[in-house]
Amino acid sequence: MNYYITTPIFYPNSSPHIGTAYTTVAADVLARYHRMLGDQVYFLTGTDENAQKIVRTAEAHHLEPQTYVDGVVERFKELWKSLDISNNDFIRTTEERHGKVVQQIFAKLYEQGDIYKSEYSGWYCTPCETFWTESKLIDGKCPNPDCLRSVELLKEESYFFRLSKYQNALLQYIEEHPDFIQPLSRRNEMIRFIESGLEDLCVSRTTFKWGIKVPFDPKHVVYVWLDALINYISALGYPDGENYQKYWPANVQIMGKDIVRFHAIIWPIILMALDLPLPRLVYGHGWYLSKDGGKISKSRGNVQDSFELIKRYGSDAIRYFLLREMQVGTDGTYSEDNLVERINSDLANDFGNFVSRSLAMVVKYRGGVVPRPVQDGPLEMELKTLSSEVKKGVDESLGRCDLASALEQIWRFIARCNKYVDETAPWSLAKQEDQQERLDTVLYTFVESIRIMAILTAPFMPGITPRICSLLSSDEHLIRWEEADQWGIINSGASVQKGEQLFPRIDISQYAEEVAKPVESEPKQETKHVELEPMKEEISIEDFAKLDLRVGKVLSAEKVAKTDKLLKLEIEISGQVRTVVSGIAQHYAPEDLINKSVVVVANLKPAKLRGITSQGMILAASQGEVLEVLTLDKELPGGAQVK
Repeated sequence: MNYYITTPIFYPNSSPHIGTAYTTVAADVLARYHRMLGDQVYFLTGTDENAQKIVRTAEAHHLEPQTYVDGVVERFKELWKSLDISNNDFIRTTEERHGKVVQQIFAKLYEQGDIYKSEYSGWYCTPCETFWTESKLIDGKCPNPDCLRSVELLKEESYFFRLSKYQNALLQYIEEHPDFIQPLSRRNEMIRFIESGLEDLCVSRTTFKWGIKVPFDPKHVVYVWLDALINYISALGYPDGENYQKYWPANVQIMGKDIVRFHAIIWPIILMALDLPLPRLVYGHGWYLSKDGGKISKSRGNVQDSFELIKRYGSDAIRYFLLREMQVGTDGTYSEDNLVERINSDLANDFGNFVSRSLAMVVKYRGGVVPRPVQDGPLEMELKTLSSEVKKGVDESLGRCDLASALEQIWRFIARCNKYVDETAPWSLAKQEDQQERLDTVLYTFVESIRIMAILTAPFMPGITPRICSLLSSDEHLIRWEEADQWGIINSGASVQKGEQLFPRIDISQYAEEVAKPVESEPKQETKHVELEPMKEEISIEDFAKLDLRVGKVLSAEKVAKTDKLLKLEIEISGQVRTVVSGIAQHYAPEDLINKSVVVVANLKPAKLRGITSQGMILAASQGEVLEVLTLDKELPGGAQVK
């Protein structure tokens, strides 16, 4: 099967940022996944360089537009390389191969009457490259909520594309193809926009010269949206190119929600006018927001240095965080604290720790040689059943571009594997002569589980795959998607090694500058294998007395929306009800805590978590994957002091 996926082409008016990176990483996951399925994949990204704001930005830097964009485009290419982006092509709208196709299409649309010359008078926002009618302005400024900047009144001779002519045809197409625009919220938004009435589109400008000339009227340059959208077929060599014949229509065109309107309305109508097939799926994802709730964008000045983040934490960790935090139909929130928390919790504790300690036990108990499994028990059968469920869930999630859900499915398997270690207790089996065959089965299951993890995570974190293959002495090309739910692939007698931690823990106070010591490979005696937190410095009794620890009764509990770990608790203390947000949702169902008496730090300064003001903290003990909230066996009134 042929599979064509595109990102939007990005404005090279400044270096790319972490919000921009999400779109391209998401597209890369889908491209890699389909290559693993055996599809012939073509993955396109690029830059949109023919825009008025490029001219103005270049002038501000005292450079010619071409010189300026050449430098910025190299930064895009460097970032995609740093993030392990596997694009097949990188299109620039200043390239001759693109300009020729734009001129050809413009002339064709003009000759068939879909483009006509008139005069335009309206309000123009340069940063958004958009004309607005006066009725849509907000306080006389651009109505785009991410812009809200000044607009200028323009009056000039222009060519127009008959967008309104195809309004009913597009509306009918969307209704007949319910999966054409996703997610559902974007589809509904586009339907409402079309039903409100489409105006003909201005497709040329005369007030600046930077851009592709209208072939039969060179004082006009082709306006950005007609020019830019055509890149998706010009890159393929439209109309006669081999790649165009092979890959069009696109399977998925993915972009941020702010430009869905152009891709789900203007672009399909251009294709209808050319009598060409429409893309199968237009997918608009949310934005990445900063901690204060604002969109991460160059215009807001709150962007992160993507190169520094990758240098600090690694490409795989950045990719994982971006993909895991963006839920379907919603915005994601970026902060470096959240990033470090994800790395430590999901990647270091869950994934990396399982790989490290499992292989360390194979090395210790069997000299690094994979033993022959003897007989599966109920625990092994449960793992095998779960791997099939997870693979199916990942397939379904990626089929609808729900990358966060796919990762949640994978982490179900990883969490179960960690639990399997504690349930089987191989350190105990190793001490019993009559349990050596059972130990062989457990150790073999460890190695197979790691292989399956490597397959499932390969599209998301491609840098991990060769590292795991090296630990398993396996060829990277043997990581096949169809074997993600098959067992018995690793040959007994193969050699493995422990290697270094895949994801060392990060000291959240100093980020990547100091990392925690590697986890011990196994527990001593009969204790569970975990890394214990080091003792903190001594404090005086006066310091301890500053804490006001109180008994509180949990009245209600519910999961915090769009999070995996947070529960919102309503707790009664001395007749007052407090809201406490606690990161225990992966260990307790809400109903498990109702009517429980817990210990609360009652004089902790309130803090906002996911928009909820938390008025205290409940105490819990944790060791490895196990966490338990401290509760009281005897009935004490809410507000009783803990001493």
